[in-house]
Amino acid sequence: MPERRVVIIGGGLVGSLAACYFAKRGWTVDLYEKRPDIRLPEHSDLVEHRSINLAISERGFSALRRLDPELEARVHECVIPMHGRMIHSLDGKQTSQAYDVFGKHINSVGRSTLIKLLLDEASSSSRVRLHFGHEFVQADFDTGRVVVRDVERNQETPIDADLIVGADGAFSRVRQRMMTKVLMNYSQTYIEHGYCEFSMAPRDGEFAMNPNHLHIWPRGSFMLIALPNLDKSFTCTLFMPWSQFSRVKSDADIAGFFREHFPDALERIGERRVCAEYATNPKGSLMYVKCAPYTYKSRAVILGDAAHAMVPFYGQGMNCGFEDIEALDRIMVRILREGDKTDDSSVTANLSDEQLHRALDEYSALRAVDTSAIVDLALENYVEMRAKVVDYVYLARKCLEGLLHRVFPRRVIPLYTMVSFTSIPYADVVKQWNRQTVWLHRSVRTVAAAAAIGIGIVSARTLGPHLQSLRELARMVAGKR
Repeated sequence: MPERRVVIIGGGLVGSLAACYFAKRGWTVDLYEKRPDIRLPEHSDLVEHRSINLAISERGFSALRRLDPELEARVHECVIPMHGRMIHSLDGKQTSQAYDVFGKHINSVGRSTLIKLLLDEASSSSRVRLHFGHEFVQADFDTGRVVVRDVERNQETPIDADLIVGADGAFSRVRQRMMTKVLMNYSQTYIEHGYCEFSMAPRDGEFAMNPNHLHIWPRGSFMLIALPNLDKSFTCTLFMPWSQFSRVKSDADIAGFFREHFPDALERIGERRVCAEYATNPKGSLMYVKCAPYTYKSRAVILGDAAHAMVPFYGQGMNCGFEDIEALDRIMVRILREGDKTDDSSVTANLSDEQLHRALDEYSALRAVDTSAIVDLALENYVEMRAKVVDYVYLARKCLEGLLHRVFPRRVIPLYTMVSFTSIPYADVVKQWNRQTVWLHRSVRTVAAAAAIGIGIVSARTLGPHLQSLRELARMVAGKR
């Protein structure tokens, strides 16, 4: 067969991993990224302060593992395990809340570290060409003609592709162009909260706090979180309503705000650093995107944030984007092998246009349902992190589910465990969680009723002749006499 070419727009986490996958499957890959190459020392700070720290868990590792177990192992060397949340109260008391009763954990990883590793992996393939400083201009999805512009030279170049992949983020220009060809349902929603990052330096060469936790200062309508870095610092992120950001203007305002709400964090970060970084670091907005379909015929597909940007509160944005690539790859390989029962090949570059069209359609139909579910879950988890983690009802359910999960590990699975430590499709996670919620409520009511009956029987046997007078007293209190 003639050479099959895929053009990937966007050289971030999802785009670079997609390049690795397509190269492994026999495609010739051209990846275009608007920014310079962040692996070069003069551009290494381009990802700093632009986004919240990353947490990688099973779905992300699964995609890396399918591509190359050695790549997964190299990523494991770059992460810091976080076994649970460390809740900081106003008085400085710290309380650990484990993520999983069996000790499973999520992992903190630096965005720039991971992007550089994936770009190195992509560039190690002879099938991949990386083009930095090039932005997407337009595409004719019917012919596969893509036009990109060299940012520095302001020079446009046309490229012909068999498949166009949009991995260019929440404000995807590939998606915008697709919307002129596809009847795409699309929504973009900003939430009323923003964020600002701070850095907590090491103390005497060591972490200033326990590094194996995601630290949270929950304060109802806002919160501060901190994730560990390999250099023994923490990246701290303040999330709160824009109305509160607008009231914190001066050094005195931010210092007073931290002193009132996060006194132990202020002591660890330092008042001078808090004031300086609040003044200089950008305040980021938070939004989510839903759209469908994700594909156009056999010619185009959008992945990652381009298809389903989400708020960061479940730590699933990158994991979901990586899972997109794995899911698409699995479908393409399966359809390739269905075409020839005797062929065990995984070279998806050999897919016919009809097979590729079918694979993309199946991917879009399957994935849109799952990604819509995790977008909603991520939004709901913000309330949990900033408020519910100190709520007794929430803690009681977490404790009960943990006990039941230990006894019935396949029948009762906590929501966080299903999302972060399994590859159960997100939509199925929500269905199982809803069934468990009904079952748990019924169980609690049954236990309460049984307890009431037991108390009644004991009371009857103990009180004996006095029981009638108690009934009369009860009727008097109720106004029935």
